[in-house]
Amino acid sequence: MSRLVMALQRAKRENRTSERILDIAERLVQTRGFNNFSYADIAKELGITTASLHYHFRGKAELGQALITRYAERFGDALDRIDAEIPDPRAKLEAYAGLYGGVLEGKRMCMCGVLAAEYQTLPGPMRRAVIGFFDENQRWLAGVLKQGRTDKTLAYTGSPDEVAQSILSTLEGAMLVARPYGDLARFNSTADQLLAGLTP
Repeated sequence: MSRLVMALQRAKRENRTSERILDIAERLVQTRGFNNFSYADIAKELGITTASLHYHFRGKAELGQALITRYAERFGDALDRIDAEIPDPRAKLEAYAGLYGGVLEGKRMCMCGVLAAEYQTLPGPMRRAVIGFFDENQRWLAGVLKQGRTDKTLAYTGSPDEVAQSILSTLEGAMLVARPYGDLARFNSTADQLLAGLTP
């Protein structure tokens, strides 16, 4: 076997391990919070040593940064799909709320929402990444709201940016309140009321 083939196989294995680490860490953040799990928790679940984890992610701050980057990219991809598949602004907002509902249905929270609750304890790069996630969501929502105001499918007072901030805050808060009840219907009711308020 050539050195190149061996190197490629090793890189593929390392990439699979890194993805598994991120998968486990993401679930732990969404169910426990960033400060309530350790490398030992991940190592135990994977059946490897903590030293092996440090090979992939030097420290927890680097792991956290990678988590937010991946989560934001996946969320951005979901928004791109909504844009590509749904022309109607109101239906876009329904699909957006559905992203949050789907996370809650899986007994998890929005990862960046959890991290926002722990904001003061996070390293600087993670703080900036969390803000970046919310800024990007607010930008997307404002674009949908502008479209809806233009084609008269949505009605609201205030600027699109202000309303976008309100939508984002309401959905994140609705997830948080619904979580202890284990009741998706509570979240859906809030989302429905929110969207009803934007109906012309």
